[in-house]
Amino acid sequence: MPQFLSTTDADFEDCFKAVLGAKREDSPDVDAVVADIIADVRTRGDAAVIALTSKFDRLDLTPETLRFSPAEIDAECAKVGDADRAALELAAARIRAYHACQMPEDQSWTDEVGATLGWRWTPVSAAGLYVPGGVASYPSSVLMNAIPAMVAGVGRLAIVVPTPDGVTNPLVILAARIAGVDEIYRIGGAQAVAALAYGTETIPPVDKITGPGNAFVAAAKRRVFGKVGIDMIAGPSEILVIADRDNDPDWIALDLLSQAEHDESAQSLLITDDAAFGCAVAAAVDKRLETLERRAIAGKSWADFGAIITVRDMAEAVALSDRIAPEHLELCTTDADDLAQRVTHAGAIFIGGWTPEAIGDYIGGPNHVLPTARSARFSSGLSVMDFIKRTTLSRMTPEALAAIGPSAERLAQSESLEAHGLSVRARLDRLNKT
Repeated sequence: MPQFLSTTDADFEDCFKAVLGAKREDSPDVDAVVADIIADVRTRGDAAVIALTSKFDRLDLTPETLRFSPAEIDAECAKVGDADRAALELAAARIRAYHACQMPEDQSWTDEVGATLGWRWTPVSAAGLYVPGGVASYPSSVLMNAIPAMVAGVGRLAIVVPTPDGVTNPLVILAARIAGVDEIYRIGGAQAVAALAYGTETIPPVDKITGPGNAFVAAAKRRVFGKVGIDMIAGPSEILVIADRDNDPDWIALDLLSQAEHDESAQSLLITDDAAFGCAVAAAVDKRLETLERRAIAGKSWADFGAIITVRDMAEAVALSDRIAPEHLELCTTDADDLAQRVTHAGAIFIGGWTPEAIGDYIGGPNHVLPTARSARFSSGLSVMDFIKRTTLSRMTPEALAAIGPSAERLAQSESLEAHGLSVRARLDRLNKT
């Protein structure tokens, strides 16, 4: 049974803060273990990765079998049926088209003193993409990570995907091929992150690591940040649905369960201006949980972290939504377009009752790698911008330096950085002699 809250309740603020502050992250004390794994990989390279893969994934590898061979990739791709292949190809095309529109343009201009200024964008040279394996093996994650990197022009992409007990998901391998990636390693966990960050005898290091993983992967990404870039530290999935009474309660129930079924720590929230509708949704969730394949996971998530909040009006709903800053926000209201314009903090917004969040997970086009745990207040979902960097450009003419150089010299003197000022003064003095 989820929590039922109403903004008219005397204790609403305390209850709402409890919902916001619920500790959902699966955060065992893994940092010390991860530190040892990273140190081992840095010291022993392939040998450490192979030993740790044997220990955690029950898979014995050699340096020669760490990477999927071209023949193995062909064999796995051949296992995928035509319908699944077509679905992946359609998703890839839509994701590629959307992310192509994100590419920024280089800029250059000459200002009023004659200085030429601007910037240019260049891709990172190499990126490592972490793809969860085992139970949470998602080909959609391959597309969402690899395609923006390819669009950005990254020269080398390497995928790491654990294959516990040697079991491979053919859809993951085919998704990599469709995305244009053929460097795929059958390793996972903190050891895979360390291998990507520092390199081994077999695995060259990368410049950036993206992709979701468990607590060990998240801790490893935190530890290697600085040596390499990372996308984000992702927490459990979450969805907020704002819905009025003009919706099918079963549709909204399924939308809530679409995130609850990810894991027991996921959070599904409903905000409505109609208490009776909220109760109808709760009843629909209960009915669906009787038959849902992942009902044990979804049921625990819904019982432990789910909530239905009744508000006075939609203005109040938007205000609460911005405090939640959800990963996924569905707006199922008659004025959904207007509400979307008023929302400030959300990873992704799905507008209208015909736009279920699940479309965004697979085939809508925008990226499904999104900020969680209220980090949408200050960060964005994965995009081509995660795989490119901006370099600023400046060119001074003698006239431009004469116009602005004295102020630079003055500021350098105010900061007691003598050489800074002298480097400008030397050029100004040359100009004064001509």
